[in-house]
Amino acid sequence: MSETGTGTGAGALPQTEALPQAGALPQAEALPQAEEALPPSEALAHTEPAPPLLPAPGQPPGSGSGPGGRGTTAVGPAPDPADGGEAPGLGSFLARAAAATAVLTVLGAALGLVRDQAIARYFGASDASDAFLIAWTVPEMAATLLIEDGMALLLVPAFSLALTRRAADQAPAEPGTRSAGATGEPDDGKAEATGEPGPDPVRELVAVTLPRLCLLLTAGAALLMVGAPWVVGVLAPGLADPGLAVDCTRLTAVTVLTFGITGYFSAALRAHRSFLPPAGVYVAYNIGIIGMTLALHSVWGVRAAAAGVAVGSLLMILTQLPTFLRLLPLARPRLRRPVRLGRRAVRTAPLLGMTVLAPIVLFVVSRQSQVLVERFLASTLPAGAISHLNYAQKVAQMPMVLSLMICTVTFPVVARAMADGQREKARRRVERDLALAGMVVLLGTAVVLGYAPQIIEVLFQRGAFDVSDTEATAQVMRVYAAGLLGHCLVGALSRPFFSSTRPTWFPAFAMGTGLLVTMGAGYALTYRFGVDGIATANALGISTTALLLLMGLGTRVVPIRARAVAVSLGRLTGAALVAGAAGWAAAPVLPDAALSLAAGCVLVPAVFFLTGLALRSPEVVSLLALIRRRFTDGR
Repeated sequence: MSETGTGTGAGALPQTEALPQAGALPQAEALPQAEEALPPSEALAHTEPAPPLLPAPGQPPGSGSGPGGRGTTAVGPAPDPADGGEAPGLGSFLARAAAATAVLTVLGAALGLVRDQAIARYFGASDASDAFLIAWTVPEMAATLLIEDGMALLLVPAFSLALTRRAADQAPAEPGTRSAGATGEPDDGKAEATGEPGPDPVRELVAVTLPRLCLLLTAGAALLMVGAPWVVGVLAPGLADPGLAVDCTRLTAVTVLTFGITGYFSAALRAHRSFLPPAGVYVAYNIGIIGMTLALHSVWGVRAAAAGVAVGSLLMILTQLPTFLRLLPLARPRLRRPVRLGRRAVRTAPLLGMTVLAPIVLFVVSRQSQVLVERFLASTLPAGAISHLNYAQKVAQMPMVLSLMICTVTFPVVARAMADGQREKARRRVERDLALAGMVVLLGTAVVLGYAPQIIEVLFQRGAFDVSDTEATAQVMRVYAAGLLGHCLVGALSRPFFSSTRPTWFPAFAMGTGLLVTMGAGYALTYRFGVDGIATANALGISTTALLLLMGLGTRVVPIRARAVAVSLGRLTGAALVAGAAGWAAAPVLPDAALSLAAGCVLVPAVFFLTGLALRSPEVVSLLALIRRRFTDGR
């Protein structure tokens, strides 16, 4: 789902760390001064360049360069925390990383819209587009499991722990102390300490995991190609032309391998706090689909789009490969601390055991299964129903994707804090992320509620996509909007659950409960309300999961103040409802869809922020105060 996004609320992203303390959460204690430091503009002007998070192999700490003599990210090196607190320059680094990632996310979203417009133009909402979307279920599932949630939740903490151990091994040992491993464990006496260079934890982690992953995914892709007819029969038993869907499924099956490698590279780079190449993968992906569709649609029909999925997935790997090779320590570093030769590579990756892998896989599969339930139910409806659901979902989820970008950038920070045992720092970071992500997604929700018909008409109403398709898709999109906050919270809350070294089954339980709600409500509502009933079931199921995760996070992993977070999000929800109603009433005033939508992009945010001020939403108050200070004080 990350291939879609929007610029809604992007202006707030560069201030990820700089919101005034008054804008934290209602009834929250004041945050320590060390947490806030300076606003990004002052931090950039007054803070001396900090050394990279981790020195390059063979270089002493503080050398000021990453692997290859350069910083670890295109937006500047990430400062290292001191004394367990958050580094003074970390806020400005995260703000720059979020802003740079936002640019590529919006670009990828724009290309995703062009991709959907091309498919809608040439194939409309028909049997052909339905067949392609059934085949596209495979890369959608693979993207969620292997790029976005699954691989990131598994490998970002693993790489963070390996980086922590590398940093500990490179640090000079204190005189008079016994040698200890990178985790601070005392020597067990079974292995002698030696001054010889030892294995680099990050390099060993890659050597242990990447070849096995490629072998496993290659086998999975081959099995999917062979079993494509059975897969299509299970996903859409009522499809009119299963043969076309089978051909498309075999073409897209390669993404099981290519998305797995892409997700592995993305997790490794984000753990090194290099965010630009992972953010650019969907730009490459959509370019591949668009190019193949435009070039071959007249020859291969909708199979050209399926081939474009395969080509685009290969481009995703090439986008990250140069940076991955640069950051990967190809040469063995000279560790300053004596290393116990008895420690093997597997000790650098305790987070990759089955006890941790199984809960993550079950959570991700349950989450993506909501889409499978939708398409299974829609396959029994008239032709085009699956397409209406797809177009509505892709557009409606743009605000959610952009809001989750905040959590994507800060997830390595939370994982590193949990690895270092800094639970209070993790709590502050998670609460702030929930507030910012909630504000962005609810502002986008208000725009969707008010101007859904205008959005669909501007984006898709051309060629084979007619007025009736616009009306049906817009109605479904408004129903989907009711679950956008739930989707955002599930994405944001699931990351802290999987950032610790202890396996947890609670997210899988919460997601499974939500899936059961979706299935029950879907079967009850689809017969009477059609696609609108399917979208309603989706909103009910994901909102149930979000509520369970919010209630369970504070008692199991990070001690967030669930009630304070709920009150804050409640005020933002009230502002979104008022703004959405205002847009819904004002949208028909201008008959031209483009002009009406342009006016709505001014009206809805204005009403949203004014209502937020009236409801005393601390996030809105803080954001407006920050904007006012920028204009009046030039800071």
